[in-house]
Order: sequence, then C-alpha cells, then structure tokens
Amino acid sequence: MQSTFNNTNSMAFNKSYFLLALALFITEVLIGTYMHDAIIRPYGGDFLVVILIYCIVKSFLNLPVLQTACYLLIFAYAVEISQYFHLVNILGLQNNSVAKILLGTFFSITDLLAYTLGILLVIVSENIRKRAAGSLITR
Repeated sequence: MQSTFNNTNSMAFNKSYFLLALALFITEVLIGTYMHDAIIRPYGGDFLVVILIYCIVKSFLNLPVLQTACYLLIFAYAVEISQYFHLVNILGLQNNSVAKILLGTFFSITDLLAYTLGILLVIVSENIRKRAAGSLITR
C-alpha cells in the first residue's frame, strides 16, 4: 500500500483552509498577547494550535483527513513529551525565546488532552462537512 504522503499529486492550495489557518493564527496571537487567565490561555491555545497546524497542512496538501490528523497528533505529543525531557535545554536553546515558544518548556498531561480534543474536533468537523457533501471519511 502506497502512502498518500509520498504522492506528488497531493500538492494543492486550498483557500478555505488557508483563511481558517490565518484566523486561527490571529486568535492564537491574541490569546498569547492578551489572555492571562487560568483557562483560555493554557488550554484554549493548546486546543486551537493543533487545529491551526492541521489547517496549515491542508492549505497546501490534499491529504486524507484521518491520516493527517493522526500524524499531527503524534507530532504534537512528541513536542509535548520533548518538554518533559527539557529538549530546549539539551539543545542549548534555553535563552532563545523563539525556540522556547515553538518547542515549549513545561510538560503538562493536560496539554496532551487539549491536543487530543482539538484533533477530535477536526475529525468530527470534517465528517460533518463530508456528510453534507455526501461522503464519509474512511481513511
């Protein structure tokens, strides 16, 4: 079975996903800049970031929903687990604010839950969209 990720025909710009990614990026920046609460910033941002990355990927690559969502969730888990092992410090990037923002510095099991819920929302939303178009997601 050939992997869809190796298919050269998967390159395709999708304006809808791109605009959604842009809106999510702006939302993430606003959350990071102005929200200093105990719910939205720590949990909402993590919930939305996997949806943002999914939309960025789907903006440029026409890949299967479930496969893309699963690989993205594994990626998000890997980044979070790297925080447990203090990867930023191991790489000597503890003074690099961009690296600290992208890789994170503090492991939290609730972040894994937020990523999972974000990906579940993606899958449910894509199924609703596909059902409205007359087909269900099967891969």
